[in-house]
Amino acid sequence: MATVKPFAAVRPRPDLAARICELPYDVMSETEARRRAADNPLSFLRVSRPEINRLPGASPHAPETYAQARLAWDNLRAQGALAADPRPAFYLYRQVMGDHSQTGIVGAASCREYLDGVVRKHELTRPDKEDDRVRHIETLNAQTGPAFLFYRAVPALAAFTRERTAKAPDVDFVAPDGVRHSSWAVDDAEEIAFWEAQFAALPRLYIADGHHRSAAAARVFQARGGTGGSGGFLSVIFAHDTLKILPYHRVLKDLNGHSPAALLARLGKGFQIEDGGAGAPAGRHEVGLYLAGRWRRLRFLPALTRSDDPAEQLDVALLQRHVLGPVFGIDNPRTSERIGFVGGIRGPGELERLVNGGDYACALALHPTGIEELMAIADRGGLMPPKSTWFEPKLRDAMFCLAI
Repeated sequence: MATVKPFAAVRPRPDLAARICELPYDVMSETEARRRAADNPLSFLRVSRPEINRLPGASPHAPETYAQARLAWDNLRAQGALAADPRPAFYLYRQVMGDHSQTGIVGAASCREYLDGVVRKHELTRPDKEDDRVRHIETLNAQTGPAFLFYRAVPALAAFTRERTAKAPDVDFVAPDGVRHSSWAVDDAEEIAFWEAQFAALPRLYIADGHHRSAAAARVFQARGGTGGSGGFLSVIFAHDTLKILPYHRVLKDLNGHSPAALLARLGKGFQIEDGGAGAPAGRHEVGLYLAGRWRRLRFLPALTRSDDPAEQLDVALLQRHVLGPVFGIDNPRTSERIGFVGGIRGPGELERLVNGGDYACALALHPTGIEELMAIADRGGLMPPKSTWFEPKLRDAMFCLAI
């Protein structure tokens, strides 16, 4: 069973939400975060990325840097820009990007169930990134960035969500990137009990995005022994069939000593290669290669894709095993400085720009990982290669915060 509890969220004042709420802390550089917050004293980046406010010479991870986050958090609350709801509730959070709409249920998922595997993960985490979020949570006594979870769709939850979102939202704004964000509070006792029972009937939840947030919350839970509100971690939980996964492309700094012709000859041992294509692969086991100003379509030879392990059938896994490692000499994409990653929201045009500009020697465009593939791997306790999925749209920090 999955345990998800209501909580009294700290939320933005509706008329200020568009100025306060920001993209997740980890999807932009420090320079970009500083630029975005420069002319906006209400920007939540001052809380989520306190290094943009750090004192000269201070480390991004020094105690005084995290103290800047607490100062910004306290200031937003003191001026009423952020305020805690008077009683626990569940919330609905709808995002609309173009013709795609998705609505998640906001609640506190169980840190204990994360540790016990009821909440399934599919990626490894980095200790340094966990440490950063642990310090952030401990300094604020709050979780300010939600984990992005999902569950296998349940008709009763879908029907209830449609009914509740037919009402006027509490918060409603369109962000600068064109994504519309709307939220509703659900604090009726019977409705809360309904949601708790529906989640309790689910065998598991899955992490789509936010592995480091989840892991950090679990570490705080262990350190505090579950006292206060530390037993839950802030989550927005979606039905699996409402989500949009985009691919995560690869760009390579060099050809590992190969000429373009020699590279194509080497790739021909594992792929069927065709000239042309617009960069976006048409289906699984197909990769777009941008090299020397031209796109080519690469299809893995069938012998390479046969496996009973769903993790071994992922295109990102096949690419690593048969191309990035043996051909390009990139054995660890987590640490190699010769590889870059481009979220699919930017598309093939961005790959062409990076290669044509001379920053990279070639680009590999992938087909997106399917949601069923992700669940199959997580259900087996498997792990996916780094940068396997790009979920879009991104959840906005400060829409909901969990004080612990």
